[in-house]
Amino acid sequence: MNERTARDVVLMRAIETADTKREILSEDDRVYASRSARELAHWQAAEGKSEPRLDHFLGQRAELILKRLAERTPAFAAFRQRRSVLPLLAVLLPIVGFLAGAGLDRIGNPHRVDLLSAPLLLIVAWNLLVYVVLIVWTLVPAKRTGWASPQLLRRLSVGKAALPRKLPAPLAAGIAQYFAEWSQLTAKLTHLRLARTIHLAAATFALGAIASLYARGVLTQYAAGWESTFLGAEQVHALLSFLFAPALAVFPLQGFSLADVQALHFVQEASPAGGARWVHLYAATLFLLVVLPRLVLAIVSALRARHVAHRFPLDLGQPYYRLLADRVGASGPAVLRVIPYSFTVDEARHKGLAAVAAMVLGEQAQLMLRPSCSYGEEPKDALRDARLDDADVAITAALFNLAATPERENHGAFLDYLAHNTPRGIAVLLDESGLVERSAGHADTRLVERVALWHQFCQYHHTQATVVDLLHPERHPLDLGSGLAVSGAA
Repeated sequence: MNERTARDVVLMRAIETADTKREILSEDDRVYASRSARELAHWQAAEGKSEPRLDHFLGQRAELILKRLAERTPAFAAFRQRRSVLPLLAVLLPIVGFLAGAGLDRIGNPHRVDLLSAPLLLIVAWNLLVYVVLIVWTLVPAKRTGWASPQLLRRLSVGKAALPRKLPAPLAAGIAQYFAEWSQLTAKLTHLRLARTIHLAAATFALGAIASLYARGVLTQYAAGWESTFLGAEQVHALLSFLFAPALAVFPLQGFSLADVQALHFVQEASPAGGARWVHLYAATLFLLVVLPRLVLAIVSALRARHVAHRFPLDLGQPYYRLLADRVGASGPAVLRVIPYSFTVDEARHKGLAAVAAMVLGEQAQLMLRPSCSYGEEPKDALRDARLDDADVAITAALFNLAATPERENHGAFLDYLAHNTPRGIAVLLDESGLVERSAGHADTRLVERVALWHQFCQYHHTQATVVDLLHPERHPLDLGSGLAVSGAA
C-alpha cells in the first residue's frame, strides 16, 4: 500500500469509527461502498490471476466513502484539498540556502581572499560537527525521531490542527482522530523528507559561497593573505594544511609551503598576486567536505523516503481491517486471544467470548482462550509458553472480573507484562456478568463505581478497558465502529 492510499484508508477509518450512530454514513452507504470495492478488488485479482488483495479493497472503499462525504459536505471537500507544506519547503529551502551562501562571504573585504575567513571556516566546521552527530545518532539511536520534535513533524505532516468550520460533529471528531493517528504513522517518513530537504539546503548553501567566490573573482582582483593576533605563520600553515588536505589529495591543485604562508601575512598592503590559488583551494574543500557529503545524505534520505512511501507501514492486522478483510475474503479468519486473570471461564462465558470475537473481528473469527493466570502468580511464569508476538493473532485481550478489586502488584504487573511483550498492543475486557448476578436490583450504582475504578486503574497502566457481559453479549454491542480499545505496546 502506498502513502496516498494509506492516507485515505486512515481517514476513512477515523471517520467511520467516530460515526457510531450512523449520522453521516448510513449503513446503506457502508454496505454499498464495501460491495462496490469488493467487486473492484475481485476484478483486479482476476486480471492479475491472483487472490483478492486487502489493500486494493481498502483503497477502493476509502475512495468511494470519502468521495461521497465530499459531495455532501463542501467543508470536507475543501479539507481534502489541503496539502502539506513540506513539498514547498523542499523547493524553497535549497534556494534560500544558495542565496544565503552567496551573500555570506561578502561580510569580509570583497577585494581579498582571507586565508582565515571566518564564514568559510564556520561552514566547514559546522558540517563536520553535523557528520559526527549523525554518526553518534546512528550508533546510539535516539528516542522517536532524534533532532526533529514531534510537534514539528506533526505540523509538517498534517498542517494546521484547526478543523474546518461547518462540519458535523462526528466528521469533526473523525478528522481530529485522523490528525493524531496520521502524524504518528508518518513521523518516520516526514523525518526522512525533512532530512533530505535540510541536506540539500546545506549543499546549496556551500555552492552559493563557492559561486560567489568565483563570480567576484571574475570582476575583482583578489588579494590573498591572512592576519591574526594570536596565531603565527607556523600555526596558520598547520591549520591550512589540515583543512586543505582532502582537496590537495583529490584535485590537481597547487600546494603551499610555510614560506608561502609567511609571505601572505597582512603586515602591510598585500600583493594582489596568488589569489586564484586560494579560491580554488577553498572551493575544492567546500565541495569535498560539504557539498558532496550533503548530496549523498540527501540522496540516501530521498531513497529511504521513497521506499517508505511506496510500502507504507500500515498495520492491516488491526481489528477494523481484519473485519473488512473477512468481508472481502482477502484474509484468513482473525484470531482473538483471551488471557484471563484469576478468572475461571465456564461454558456459558466461553460462548460469550466467541460472540465478542465475532462482533469485533467478523463471523469467521476464531477464539483462542488461554488458561487463567492465577492470582499472585508471576506473569512471566504463567505465560512462558505463550507466543505473544504471534502474527496470526489480531487482538490479545486480558480478561478480568469486574467484581475484583484491581491491585497494582498483581493485576497491574500482569497488564504491564502483556503490554511490554505484545507488539500489537493489548485490549482489556471487564466482565460484568458476575457482579450483575450478585447485585440484582442494586447493580447500577456499584457498576458505575466499579467501572470508574477499573478505567482509572487501566489508564494508570497505559491501557484502555472495554466492559462486556459474557452471559449476555448483546448488552454491550461491539462492531466495526466501536470495536475493542486496543492500547499500543509500551
